[in-house]
Amino acid sequence: MNLKEEANRCLLCKNPRCSKRCPISTPIPEIIQLFKDDQIEKAGEMLFENNPLSAICAIVCAHENQCMGNCIKGIKETPVEFYEIEKYISSAYLDSVQLKAKTQLEDRVAIIGSGPAGLTISFMLASRGYKVTLFESKEKIGGVLRYGIPEFRLPKRYLDQIEDKLIQLGVKIRPNRLVGPVLTIDKLFEDGYKAIFLGTGVWNPKRLNIKGESFGNAHYAIDYLKNPNVYRLGKKVCVIGAGNVAMDAARTAKRSEGVEEVRVFYRKDFEDMSATKAEIQEAKEDGVLFDLFKAPVEILDNGIKYINTKKITDENNKVSIVNVQGSEAVYECDSVIIAVSQSPRNNIVSNTTGLDTDKLGLLLADETGHTTREGVFASGDVVTGARTVVEAVNYAKMVAQHIDEYCKKTHQKV
Repeated sequence: MNLKEEANRCLLCKNPRCSKRCPISTPIPEIIQLFKDDQIEKAGEMLFENNPLSAICAIVCAHENQCMGNCIKGIKETPVEFYEIEKYISSAYLDSVQLKAKTQLEDRVAIIGSGPAGLTISFMLASRGYKVTLFESKEKIGGVLRYGIPEFRLPKRYLDQIEDKLIQLGVKIRPNRLVGPVLTIDKLFEDGYKAIFLGTGVWNPKRLNIKGESFGNAHYAIDYLKNPNVYRLGKKVCVIGAGNVAMDAARTAKRSEGVEEVRVFYRKDFEDMSATKAEIQEAKEDGVLFDLFKAPVEILDNGIKYINTKKITDENNKVSIVNVQGSEAVYECDSVIIAVSQSPRNNIVSNTTGLDTDKLGLLLADETGHTTREGVFASGDVVTGARTVVEAVNYAKMVAQHIDEYCKKTHQKV
């Protein structure tokens, strides 16, 4: 794609629908104008200050529902693919910029979890001079970006760039450190951290609650995607679920050695799937097959027992999905991958007093991100449940501001 030609297609709307539908309000016309004027560095700086993960959001955002899907050009012709321009500008900016904190403060802030929320808050607080320590339970930073999105969708070099920039800002990274059992919240406060941010994500897979889920041929998608190369799936694979995680698992399995057939089972129709249309289409292009209106009943040693379903509409026009009695059958396969959402782990909550959760295990936090424990903040999936990357970044920006204000108020009280 010729990016300059694409930029010239933009109408530079004075009331841009693309920016309004962007969850983080990216100033799209201004960025495109700077790009057309060859002011790449300034455009990159504007993007980065608005969204430190701009380079990543340009790749993983649901553009069809946001900037591209609301482009005025799309009414009569092809919408402007701003995300391609954003990816180029943001990646070039990360390659060239040398970041430095505006000042040096004595206050320490602990960031637990290096997913989209944790990375965003690390950037924002480190740039303001806070001594930031970023704790990550795995060996590399990125959280769901690294361990939940496959390489063919999001090249890990972008995360490596981000890590380099965090280190430039003075962020100290502690990999392979699960906070909770040994290093507790209480210990962090004892060591002088002024505030603590929890962005630990949702890493516990939800069960189907059917017989056979513990068998050796059954796997959870969120576990599989962490390191798919260690799995031997066999020739035929069934993926149960219809979200983006299910599509990522199916497409990854299709690329795995020895796998010949991958089928997605879903109890509803395509229009009911939570995965984006782009993800579904890309899965089809990869050769993933879809079996709709089929609900799993039991996992067997040689595959999965399912029952057919159908849509019915009652007298109030309410649509529901019901099983078709007597339609049970078996799909023979070597492996079953379950992708039906995730919930938080309780490593921190179970080792900390004063942190409350809701009935789903999600941390309770007010509109500022402050949890029920003084000085402890949270945002991202561990508060809201699984959401998009850009939503997590947008929420985290607001929480970072409140952490900054909290630390300053604490000084005033002293």
